Amino acid sequence: LVFTVSLLVASQSCQCLAWKPCPVVGWGAENQHVVAGYSDGTIRVFSISRTEMELKMHPHAVALTAVAYSTDGEMILSGSKDGLVAVSSSHTGVTIHVLTEHKGSPITVLQCARKQYCDFGVEGGELWLATSLDRRVSVWVSDWLKDKCELLDWLSFPAPAGPEGLGGLPPSLATFCPWEPSTLVYVGFGMQKEALFYSLHKKQVVKKISLPYFATSLSLSSAAHFMAVGFGERLLRLLRCPSSEAQDYAGHDDTVHLCRFAPSGRCLLTAAYSAVLLWELTGR
Repeated sequence: LVFTVSLLVASQSCQCLAWKPCPVVGWGAENQHVVAGYSDGTIRVFSISRTEMELKMHPHAVALTAVAYSTDGEMILSGSKDGLVAVSSSHTGVTIHVLTEHKGSPITVLQCARKQYCDFGVEGGELWLATSLDRRVSVWVSDWLKDKCELLDWLSFPAPAGPEGLGGLPPSLATFCPWEPSTLVYVGFGMQKEALFYSLHKKQVVKKISLPYFATSLSLSSAAHFMAVGFGERLLRLLRCPSSEAQDYAGHDDTVHLCRFAPSGRCLLTAAYSAVLLWELTGR
């Protein structure tokens, strides 16, 4: 790992970022862009090759908490601490939609995925989800060229009253399942410590996997049927699906607040307060 670029923004804290998707044949430094969300509600798009900011927009009045590109890279989805979700052009910076369904609770996850044009009986080529800290997940179908954004499903997961003296509850996290495109996986503070597989076709939870603790991070491999879950108890669990065979790893000295599979599925990146670890999946 070699440090190559520094993109500084004075007096502002970067809260979230995302790489712009590129065709495999076009993936090179000259094509790489990253979008970053900041504590003042601004979004900045940086060119990696030119090490400069190309675009700045201000769709939010409060700090950003999540940001994502559409699958074609044409749109930027952003979520803020007050629960608003904005959809903006990655070329002009113009905000074309502001969605208020999650208003009042910070956005924790934004994710986009491709879909067949008439999947679920709704026209549109983009399927995306927004998750907020209050255990709500909204799923949308969009056709960006037609300026269309339609709510497909709304999930709200129950939970007991928060424990006394607990500084902060575990985050609410959701992601589309790469090997089951019509299914999403959810973890968060709830009635049980578990990962829930929800079918968008059946409109119900179709599978539950028990967890030892409430999850603090989540990632699913797009190349193999593996799920990684991080916990506040300094533990990382790797699960093979659909068998739910589990293996635990104790390599961190603090909450595992981030885990991400590489596109190849052979490596996993995890982060805690004082360390970033790179894991290689072997013998599987």
